[in-house]
Amino acid sequence: MTDTTPDVVAGVDTHADTHWAAIITTTGQHVADKQFPATPDGYARLAGFITGHGRLVRVGVEGTSSYGAGLTRMLLATSVPLVEVIRPSRAARRQGKSDPIDAYAAAAAALANPNLPTPKTPGGDVDAIRVLLIARRSASKARSDAIRQIKSILVTAPTQIREQFRTMSNIVLLDTLTTLRPDPATSGVDAATLTALHTLAGRHASLTTELSSLDTALDTLTTRANPSLRAAHGLGPITTAQLLVSAGDNPERLANDAAFAALTGVAPIPASSGKTGRFRLNRGGDRDANCAIHQIVLVRMSSDPRTKAYIARRTADGKTIREIIRCLKRAVAREVHGHLTNPQPVPTIDDLRPLRHTKHISLEHAARHFDCWAAELSRLERGLKRDDLLTKRYRDWLTQLPNPA
Repeated sequence: MTDTTPDVVAGVDTHADTHWAAIITTTGQHVADKQFPATPDGYARLAGFITGHGRLVRVGVEGTSSYGAGLTRMLLATSVPLVEVIRPSRAARRQGKSDPIDAYAAAAAALANPNLPTPKTPGGDVDAIRVLLIARRSASKARSDAIRQIKSILVTAPTQIREQFRTMSNIVLLDTLTTLRPDPATSGVDAATLTALHTLAGRHASLTTELSSLDTALDTLTTRANPSLRAAHGLGPITTAQLLVSAGDNPERLANDAAFAALTGVAPIPASSGKTGRFRLNRGGDRDANCAIHQIVLVRMSSDPRTKAYIARRTADGKTIREIIRCLKRAVAREVHGHLTNPQPVPTIDDLRPLRHTKHISLEHAARHFDCWAAELSRLERGLKRDDLLTKRYRDWLTQLPNPA
C-alpha cells in the first residue's frame, strides 16, 4: 500500500511573544496554520505541529537571528531542514498583512527557493563574540560622544575656562578635567560648566576602562574560535570578531568564497554603459563586515610588502587606487573565507627568541639585517604579529649563523 500523504513545507512568522506556523504542500496548497507561544514548550509544540502533516521538506523561518533565535536553536538541534526567509517586500504585501498571511508567505518562499541561506548556528563562541561586540560598539560611540561634548562645551564656555583648557591636547585635557574638584553646580555658570566637564571626563575614563576589558575578552575569544584567522596579517581582535560574527558559528553554510564576498559586499558587479566597460563593488551585504575588510586592506597597504608591491604593479598597469582597493578587498575576502572554512595550524614561533639568544644576537642587530624596527621582530617573537614570510626568513637567518665560541 503506497503512502498518499503529501510532502509539506512549513513557514514561521516570529514575534517577541508568539510564533505563527503555517504548512503548505509542495504544490502550494494550504494545509494548516496555528499560533504558539515563544517559549521552550511552545517551540516543542510547534515542532510537533509542522512534522505531523507529512514528510517535511524544509522550514522557512523569519528572523532567525532576532525573535526566532530560540526556535532556530531548537529546530537545528532536532535536525529539521531549516532555511532563513527574508521579510517580504511591500509590493508582495498588497494582499494584506497578518500573522497567518506572513507565515504562509514564509512557507511559499521556502518552497519556491531551495537555495535560501542556512541560518547561523547560535550558542557557540561566535555568539559570545557577537554580544561582546554589541557592548563594545555602544561603549565606543559613547566615549566618542563624551569627548565631542567636552569640546562643544569649551567652545561656548566662560572666557576664563575656555582660555585655561583650549590649548591642551586631548590626553592632557582629559587628565586635567578628571582631577578637577569644582564647586557645587548650583553656585554659578562657571561651577556648572566645570562640573559638566569633570563629569564627561570621568565618563570618558570609565568607558576607556570598559573598552579595554572588552577588547581583552574579544582577543581571547577570537583567538580561541579561529586562531588561523586571528593570526593573519592585518586582522586585529575587532576586525576578526566582526568577520566571525558575519560568518556565524557554521561558516560551512557559505558555499564558496564568492558567496562570502557577496555577504560582505566586496563582490565586483558590472557597471558598464555604452562604450564604457567597468566593474564596481557591490554596495549591499553586511556593511559592518565590509568595514572590517576595508580596515584590513588599509593596514596591509601601509605595512605589508606584498600588498605594496601589488599596488605598484597595478598602478603601472593604469589602475586607479579605488580599483586597486576593490581588487584587494576581493582578495582579502577570499583569504578570510579560507581561514573560516579550512583553518590551518598557526606556525609556531616559540623557537625564535631562544634561538636568537643562543646566537647572542640583539633585537637591534637582527632588525638592522632585515631593515625593520626592533619592535616588529619583538612582536613577531611574542606571537603578537603574524608574518609567515618574515618568520621563515628570520628563522633561516638565525639557523645559518655560526654558534658563538
